[in-house]
Parts: sequence; C-alpha cells; structure tokens
Amino acid sequence: MVQASTSTRSRGERVCPANFQNSPNTATVSNATTSTTANPPPGLHISLSYSDYGSELPDATIMDAHGALTHGALRRISENEEVIEPIVQCVQIKPMAPGANGQERYRVVWNDTLNFIQSMITQQANWIVTEGKLKKGSVCKLKQFQANMVKERLILVVIDLEVLEEYGEPDKLGQPVALDGPKQEGQADETKPQGQPENIGGNNFYGQQQQQPQRPQQQQQPQRSLPSRANGGGSHANIFPIEALSPYAHKWTIKARCSHKGEVKTWHNKNGEGKLFSVNFLDESGEIRATGFNDAVDQWYDTLVEGNTYYVSAPCRVQLAKKQFSNVNNDYELTFEKDTQIEKAEDDSGVPQVRYNFTTLADLQSIEKDTTIDCIGVLSEVGEVSEIVSKTTSKPYNKRELTLIDNTGFNVRLTIWGNSAQNFDAQPQSVIAFKGVKVSDFGGRSLSLLSSGSMTVDPDIDEAHKLKGWYDAGGSTENFQSHANTMGAVSATSGGKRDEYKSVAQVSEENLGMGESTDWFNIKATILYVKKDNVAYPACQTDSCNKKVVEINPGEWRCEKCDKTWDKPDYRYIMSVNVGDHTGQLWLSCFNEVGLAIMGVPANDLMAMREEGESRQEEILFSEANCKTFVFRCKAKMDTFQDQQRVRYQVQYANPLNFAAEANKLAGIIKLYNQDSDSLFVR
Repeated sequence: MVQASTSTRSRGERVCPANFQNSPNTATVSNATTSTTANPPPGLHISLSYSDYGSELPDATIMDAHGALTHGALRRISENEEVIEPIVQCVQIKPMAPGANGQERYRVVWNDTLNFIQSMITQQANWIVTEGKLKKGSVCKLKQFQANMVKERLILVVIDLEVLEEYGEPDKLGQPVALDGPKQEGQADETKPQGQPENIGGNNFYGQQQQQPQRPQQQQQPQRSLPSRANGGGSHANIFPIEALSPYAHKWTIKARCSHKGEVKTWHNKNGEGKLFSVNFLDESGEIRATGFNDAVDQWYDTLVEGNTYYVSAPCRVQLAKKQFSNVNNDYELTFEKDTQIEKAEDDSGVPQVRYNFTTLADLQSIEKDTTIDCIGVLSEVGEVSEIVSKTTSKPYNKRELTLIDNTGFNVRLTIWGNSAQNFDAQPQSVIAFKGVKVSDFGGRSLSLLSSGSMTVDPDIDEAHKLKGWYDAGGSTENFQSHANTMGAVSATSGGKRDEYKSVAQVSEENLGMGESTDWFNIKATILYVKKDNVAYPACQTDSCNKKVVEINPGEWRCEKCDKTWDKPDYRYIMSVNVGDHTGQLWLSCFNEVGLAIMGVPANDLMAMREEGESRQEEILFSEANCKTFVFRCKAKMDTFQDQQRVRYQVQYANPLNFAAEANKLAGIIKLYNQDSDSLFVR
C-alpha cells in the first residue's frame, strides 16, 4: 500500500526519512511483509503515521520540530517585542523549593534553537508537569506568559501553555546560547560562549546569581520589567501576574479584583498608636494580601470596594507574608506606600471571581487543628448574638454560632465574630460559602471565621447549586452526624471505615504511618500508664498562640512570637500515654485538650501542685488517670528523632466510652452468630 499525500501536510503527519527527502519522485511502499520503493506521480511526497517508527522518532520528525519552533522568539521577547504564542522546546525541568504554603513550583528552561531562557511555571499550570504532560524535549506553545527582568536576568513566568505532542520529545534542537538582557544604547556587546543551559538551582534563580566579576558602575544595567504578552497595551501595559511578584520586582502593575476588605483596626502600645486595614487581591495566577497603615487608611480604605477590579502599581512594598495574620496562599504580601497608585479598572474581563478550595464537612475529621480551609453548606440553624470578653485584652467581642449541613451527612458548628455576627441576616436554608475558616478540635470539630476570611450567601457557583438541589430534593429530611463527640457515638449500623476501630495489633500489622502520607485510625483502648516527666510546658497566654515562653527573670515569661512578657505562663499538657487492648500496647502523644480529658484538671493546677510540693495529691491524679477507657482518634506519621526514623502516633481527640452505643454495637455482633455456627453463643 502506498501512503502518499499532496504537498500540503497537516499537523501530525511525518515525511519520509532523510534518505528519501532529496528524491521528490520516490515513495515508500509497505505491507505486512515487504518494504520497497516506488515512483509516485510528480508533485507528491510521502507521509507516514507514528506507528511506522515505533517509539523512536525519524530524522524528518526532528526536522519538523526544528522548523516548528519560533526561531529568535526569546530574543524578540527580551527586546520588548510583541510575540504571539511562540513555540519553543523544553530542555530542562526542575522543582523549586516548596513555598510557605507547601505547594511545589517548577522551573523550566526553554529553547528556540538560538537562545535558551529560564522560566517559572505558575501553580495553576502545575498539573501539566505533575500529570506527565510536559517532559524534557517537549515542543510547546506558550499561550500566556509574563517576562520580568530580575537582577539583570530575564525570567519568564508561564501562566498557560500547550504541549504539542505530535512532535514527540526530540533531543535539544539547534545550538542555543544563554540569552542576555537587551543592551542599553551605546553598550558594547559581550561575547558569550555557547553551551548547554546551566542548572537552575536555588542559588541561581530570582536574582541570586553566581558570583561574577564586577563591571564598571556606568555599564550596570538597571532592573526593569517587561510588559505582559497576555494583557493589552495602553497606560497599563506593564501588567504583572500576582504570582510573579517578589521583592526583586520593580515598576510593576497588577490588575486584580478586591476579593476581601477587612475592617479598620487600631492599636495602642508603648511605641505609640495607629490604624491599619487589609485587603486581598485576586487575579488568574493567584491571590495576595495588601495592608495599609495610618495615612494609607485615609487614602485608600473608602476607595477600595470589595468585588471591584483595580490597577495597583509600584511603589508598593513586597515582603514575606506574616502567616499568623493571613490565610492567603502566597509567600509574599504587599504594603501600601506613600506613592502607591491605585486606579479602578473599568474592564474586569480576565479577572476571576473569588476562588474556593472547599473541604466537605465529613472530611473535617481528617483535617489538623488550626488549619485554614474553605467550606460550603446549607444553613440549618442560626444562634443569637452573644458577647465574650478576651482573657488577655479584656475587650468584649460579639459572636454568633451557625450550624451548617451538607450532602455528606454531617453538620458542624461555625462561629462568626464582630460586625459579621452583628449584621448577619441570612435565612435558614440559604447556601453559604466561607473562605478562610479555622478548624478547631474543641469538643470534636468546629469552625471559626477568621477576620481575614469572608462569607457569601447563595453564591452563583456550581457547588452552591448542587447543594441547593440536594437539599430541596429531600436532603433537609436526612439525619446528620455531629462532629462534636462523634467518636463516642459509634454504632454497629453506622457502617463506613470512619467509624471502625483498629486494634493495637492491626495498627502494627497494617504498617500505618509507614508510608509518605499520614494515616488516620480510631482505637478503643485503656490507659495503662501516663509518663510523669515533661507532662506540660509553659505557654503564651495570647489566644491561639500556644507557643512556649521562657522565664527571663523571676516572674517574667517572654513569648518571642508575640513579643510579649507575662507574669506567669499558661501551662498546657504535652504528654505520652501508654494504652492497651486485648492485642497489645501502644504509646500515644497527647496535647492539651486530650490531657485535660485524661487528668481531669487543667495543667495549671497540676503544675501548681508540683510547685507547692503536694506530691501526694499529684500521685492520686496520675493513679486515677490509669484504667480509663477512651475512643482515640489518632494519626500515624513517620518522624525522625535523633537521626532515627520512627512512627509517631498523635491523638487528635479522645472521647469517653458511650456505653449505650457500645452495647448496641456488641449486640449487633452477637446477632451475626446462630446455633448452626461454631460460636459459643446460643439463643
């Protein structure tokens, strides 16, 4: 059979190997057993399918890939020319160190046959690497990217790309050399040796170059930013994606939506007083927090409206994010300066609405305490506004408790604070999406809306429509399991692995915690021994801090994190407990809430007994802790201690035995037996 085509080739077709290309009147004839040559009609050339060559690419395919690349595109980009969707080759992929949020990023070196350039893949495009689409040698179309000049080095931030799989993964195409930044007028060219792309390790990216000889001051090239190829021109052509912002970037502008605006807060301390507010900005590449102090509050607070889109331009300080004050997924944050420019964008096309990463209510049991999440649910109950007084500041705070349900069969208590609690007017049966809620393990699982978080009633998103449909179709009549003390309310009929107990032997036999991920399990066990050494530690009195304090002078305990000094610490339990069942024994690590349930008194009382020499009373407390039976919710994870790896079993929460539920469970097991079995049970 002769496979031939006209001179117009479609993408994906391959011409004959090189030994046929110089003969226009030659065609390949092949069948299952033979392979000969024939002379096709004039004007035809031959194309072969991928399977004709198996896994190896013929020379002609490499030539096709070479011809497909946009030669010189990288040089033109560096010279501020408009290059639409250039086609380049990937010649190196390396992971970057994970950021503060734990999310991996990837560095890629691109080649256009003449030059190569380093780049960073944005987190939204990570999937193309993690799913194995992008490989070394892949030919790609850069559909959306941003070029930045950082410390005299051009860096591409790739936001969207397409892998052209029809070209395979050929070896390096052409003889590319490193791309210098564009020269200033009158600056002499310098000769660069050709070679392979250098490794892009952590000390050779984002401006941290290897040491090079000093150039004369007048020849140093100033830092600059290049315009985005994904945004139009005009007065705001120099648009940066948020994910490209760093302390090394200068003369930048972002086009972003104000996804959240907090209240104005004031402070008074020994250094003076002041006020501040914070907003979150969102674009298609990511999100970042910005804070304004004092004069910036007067200048910008009323200007910025939640939901509107703005151009924000430097000078505006970019610094490492203070994670204790923010739930935004970004390693950096912004601080408004005197000359920061903010202008409303009339055209908000291309700027997304608020992004959510929802956690279902059922999955809250596997989320660690103090984690910040997004959640969505149907409002089933609305509590009244109440007032509490902070133990540390003596300030009153308004709070309101809500109850949410979802289609996983669980409900959860969620607390909102301040003006959000006072002005809350959503009606039961509304669907509410929460962004930035903190997970607490007090009494099971509960949620609290952070000051930097937000809530949207009946949002126009797919998850909300799905929940509303489920609720109206009969979900409102279902029975829901509460996260409060769920572990004690286990029944034989509830089913599901979430309610199953593991024995001590099963924990060991199933190698829980030996893998890369954390394993969760429930165990019903009795306390055999509580280790008395290091049973508690002195903690900071600040709400939600819990960091260890150090006694710098008698009666002076200092917290480095909060930069505060206290007259006494707030002791918190951190204890090791040996538990057992009929199959063996296990050591568990417990923290304050679990320690309180085991010991029956706060850690402050126990430490006071030690300081006052009441050893007899202390012995009684430890003795009474033994032989108590709990249902423990535990996580198992590999830990390294003194250069040795071991599995650590940490208790998330513990609930006393619910005897009625346990009796029902045992009765259900008994019913499985009958007289015809080998069981000892009889009717």
